[in-house]
Amino acid sequence: MNEYVHGYSEREALRLSEQAETLEKLLHHDTTYPPGAKVLEAGCGIGAQTVILAKNNPEAEITSIDISPESLGKAREKVRKKGIENVKFLEADIFSPPFEEESFDHVFVCFVLEHLQNSEDALKNLKKVLKPGGTITIIEGDHGSCYFYPEGKNALEAWNCLIRVQAQMKGNSLVGRQLYPLLQESGFRDAKVEPRMVYVDSSKPELVEGFILKTIIPMVEGVREQALEMQMMGEEAWKKGIEELYETARPGGTFCYTFFKGRGIK
Repeated sequence: MNEYVHGYSEREALRLSEQAETLEKLLHHDTTYPPGAKVLEAGCGIGAQTVILAKNNPEAEITSIDISPESLGKAREKVRKKGIENVKFLEADIFSPPFEEESFDHVFVCFVLEHLQNSEDALKNLKKVLKPGGTITIIEGDHGSCYFYPEGKNALEAWNCLIRVQAQMKGNSLVGRQLYPLLQESGFRDAKVEPRMVYVDSSKPELVEGFILKTIIPMVEGVREQALEMQMMGEEAWKKGIEELYETARPGGTFCYTFFKGRGIK
């Protein structure tokens, strides 16, 4: 896996948790597994999705892996605080998962492929540890699906820095639209992909707070250092761009973004 584009700050950990909680119903209401199912969560990060996965599937046996010891430490603490007991953590690389072939009934991957240089290789290696007939579930965003009002010029440039910084770091923030071909090319059958759209205006104050103010704007601000260092924007233009993004959270502002949820069968 490549370097995590947003870094490992406490603020980023908080953003990931806020994002997971805000989007839980939209993204996870139909991620359910039967009692006793062995589930591999590949790339668990700080455990923001892990606690939701485990809470919604209390009788499943979940193994969550990540390449970052620091993130795993935060994930373990998060799970401990929630009193969750059906998850075990392991430091491991999803390109070479340390399990026997056909070890798991299901694989779950959320907000991971965007950080990889070769998503197809990762999926093929994860497919090896799936039992025949087992499923994979993938959730990814797509930064090219975003639009908002007011549409400030500097805000657009700042948003575009997300895409450009991730590309410079060998990631792909447009991977959401590619889930269907990725599932097919990785050898999964019966691939199905659904868009999950988030639309926010001032009639939805919980989304204004949870999505625009606590998820989207901190995510953009998270690439400030790289964007300025790579001379994608000047500092004054960047500040103006962030100010313009805040306008979308005020009365009269709107924000729309699409996530994609894909499934396939081995």
